[in-house]
Amino acid sequence: VKIRLGRPQFSDDLAAVRAIRQRLPDDVALMCDFNQSLSLEEALRRCRALDGEGLYWIEEPVRHDNYAGSATIAAAVTTPIQIGEYLCSPFELHRAIAVEGADYFMPDVQRIGGVTGWLRAAGIAHASDTPLSSHLFPEFSSHLLAVTPTRHWLEYVDWANPVLRHPVEIVDGHALISARPGSGIVWDEEAIANYLVPT
Repeated sequence: VKIRLGRPQFSDDLAAVRAIRQRLPDDVALMCDFNQSLSLEEALRRCRALDGEGLYWIEEPVRHDNYAGSATIAAAVTTPIQIGEYLCSPFELHRAIAVEGADYFMPDVQRIGGVTGWLRAAGIAHASDTPLSSHLFPEFSSHLLAVTPTRHWLEYVDWANPVLRHPVEIVDGHALISARPGSGIVWDEEAIANYLVPT
């Protein structure tokens, strides 16, 4: 389960984390995402305060390309830091890993350069033994993670399900990889017709 943080008052963020963590079973991971909303100083304050609150990771506390700032946070807190959804090439991933900008990385298949870019990024992550998760697009990302040696978490959202004939199946917390050709995506043309806007 992942929640958005970054409210004006940190006490509200902390209350949200504690309320959700209390209600989740112990074996369910809880992640949080600041979506680049904090200054470095505020990120350090909040991330240190979140240590010990049972979070699996803290995502994007500062601006996405501030690898040095993110590295400062990662060195200062015990909760793992996750970044990477805005990486626009495998070269950027290499730079972020080189400065120890985070503990975990989660490229977005659309931004990292498609399948080719992802596979190059997976090689870089493999060489540095860096855990790689996915950002969105589970219909593609599940396939890519399956061939990623340091695969970590699939970020699953069901946003495309209403227009797919065969949405990604989740069984016991795991995505089942389709045996259909290619990505396995088959559009539901009837369902798509319901969303068309006349011109």
